[in-house]
Amino acid sequence: MESFVVRLPQIVIQLLAFAVAISVHESAHGWVAERLGDPTARWLGRITLNPLKHIDPIGTVVFPLMLAFLGAPIIGWAKPVPFVSRNLRNPRRDPALVGLAGPASNLVLATIVTGVLLAVKAATPGFRPLLMAMLERGALGATGVAAPLIYLLFSLATVNIVLAVFNLIPIPPLDGSHVVGALLPPAWHWRWAQLERYGMLLLFALLWTGFLSVLLRPFVTGLLWILLS
Repeated sequence: MESFVVRLPQIVIQLLAFAVAISVHESAHGWVAERLGDPTARWLGRITLNPLKHIDPIGTVVFPLMLAFLGAPIIGWAKPVPFVSRNLRNPRRDPALVGLAGPASNLVLATIVTGVLLAVKAATPGFRPLLMAMLERGALGATGVAAPLIYLLFSLATVNIVLAVFNLIPIPPLDGSHVVGALLPPAWHWRWAQLERYGMLLLFALLWTGFLSVLLRPFVTGLLWILLS
């Protein structure tokens, strides 16, 4: 518990970054669905960057806090943006495009933020030791005016990369399951959709077995390599 309290500032920053990431992610789902013919998300007010519109009690609160308590990267999911398949121009293909829109938006945002971090790196003497100190000792591990901004940007880049990869896992209710469902023959699609009742159990199993960390670590390592090389 003491370690959790010490890490509280960095957890708050990571949760703030997560709130931004899920808002972009869910808004992208709704925006693409609207472009493809279904305005349901617009009618329900889900194409917005207000995170309160997207909160799922388990995926946005309980799961991320559990990861924070364990010292793992903060990820999770939001309340799914609803869409009506029959309203889409291509009901077989378009659900996959709507599903991919969320992870794609996170990757775009992560790329933009990483570019900003590289610009900050070029303009800030001692960027590498500053970032290393914060990685080793948390958000308060370094002093200076630039430290909180650098940690927030790094958290935003990390959370968006991790959220994109996490959501591409083909387990309902994650976005990867929509892509798989669109590729399956209609006779198998119904059976695949039935897996959603077990989705939460499968996700927690990935967490407790450590497989989730193994899956996500190379992407976080790649970001660090870009920033510290």
